Amino acid sequence: MDSKQVQRAEKTIQAIRQELPELLAVAVIQIETGQSLAAYSALPALNPAKAAAHNAEVIKQKRRAIAALKLADERIDDILISLTTQAHLLRVSQDGARLFYLVVDNQDTNLAIARTILAQHSS
Repeated sequence: MDSKQVQRAEKTIQAIRQELPELLAVAVIQIETGQSLAAYSALPALNPAKAAAHNAEVIKQKRRAIAALKLADERIDDILISLTTQAHLLRVSQDGARLFYLVVDNQDTNLAIARTILAQHSS
């Protein structure tokens, strides 16, 4: 793993945590390998690094679906997974190599603000 990528991912997580202190978890993941570059969780039971490969697979599968539909001019910006009490937001970096994974509580967080913050930091 490239140490510059890890440092950049750690800085991104710090910046997101400052702007969205109520978040439950956040991670930066290499899509191709499913490996977590950096992760943070406010809850011991919620391990975003452990979920990294699964979330990367969601992106890979959606990319396959886009290709099957011949949507050549389309790319994934983000995917929202709504759970009973949480929202899991997957955002792909502009170069398509990294996945930014954010978990927030539905009661405590404005989803539009969370999406905006994640978009600002997912370059």
